[in-house]
Amino acid sequence: QVRLVESGGGLVQAGGSLRLSCVASGIIFSGNALGWYRQAPGKQRELVARISGGGTTNYADSVKGRFTISRDNAKNTVYLQMNSLRPEDTALYYCAADRQSRNLDRGLPNSWGQGTQVTVSS
Repeated sequence: QVRLVESGGGLVQAGGSLRLSCVASGIIFSGNALGWYRQAPGKQRELVARISGGGTTNYADSVKGRFTISRDNAKNTVYLQMNSLRPEDTALYYCAADRQSRNLDRGLPNSWGQGTQVTVSS
């Protein structure tokens, strides 16, 4: 049974930083692409960042230069370092995994976490 558990969300002032973590179990972690999505109230869910099994990363334009996705295969963990946070980054952030990166791009990964709330105050 696949399980993805996020942590690290919280309330931060604009300009601050947070690091999200997602620990995976029940999958061959190194063989999966991993991604972070977010969804704000009244908005569509968007893929913020993803990292392939080989370590290739992609980012949404809205977070380029501010967010960094990374993975530690020894710990079955994917991270999202978020710097220079803005109020518009406020959302529920979800971790996701799939063996194919394109499924993350399509918003159709096999596995989802429960989400962790990030709130950025102005």
